[in-house]
Amino acid sequence: MLESRAFYYLRHGETDWNRERRHQGQTDIPLNGTDRAQARAAIEPLAGCGIATICCSPLSRARETAEIVNRRLGLPVVVIDALIECNWGVGEGQINAAWYEDWRRGGFLEGAEPHADFIERSLAGINEALARPGPVLIVGHGGVYRAVKIHARLDIGFRLANSVPVRHDPPT
Repeated sequence: MLESRAFYYLRHGETDWNRERRHQGQTDIPLNGTDRAQARAAIEPLAGCGIATICCSPLSRARETAEIVNRRLGLPVVVIDALIECNWGVGEGQINAAWYEDWRRGGFLEGAEPHADFIERSLAGINEALARPGPVLIVGHGGVYRAVKIHARLDIGFRLANSVPVRHDPPT
């Protein structure tokens, strides 16, 4: 169950592999110059939101995005291991393919974290972040955001853009 607290979510800046539509997973692909500019563009929309804590994935693309935003906010940044992107096993580095939809439906992919386990772990990481003083900004990955979409009953087909912050309010 997703904690019933308002929070902000920011997907890390775009990487070269994002542009190539490659599954990054836990391969630690860094940001580049364009990606850092995207992260800097997220600062102003977040500056007046009253954010109290920033939580992020341990992967460098999310950590660096959090650090760039934090240059203005000056807040505690908490790295939460459970916010790491999915382990895609043999799918890491691959261009989008049919295996992805099969995996999402519960199919087996050699060396990959099962979809249900990934969503459960991601939700635990999000809830761990939401236990911090808030509102919380979570800087993570598109896959981890899938857990938010599932548990908040959002459009599962919605693709969160890189470095575009979104606010989530609990249902009333």
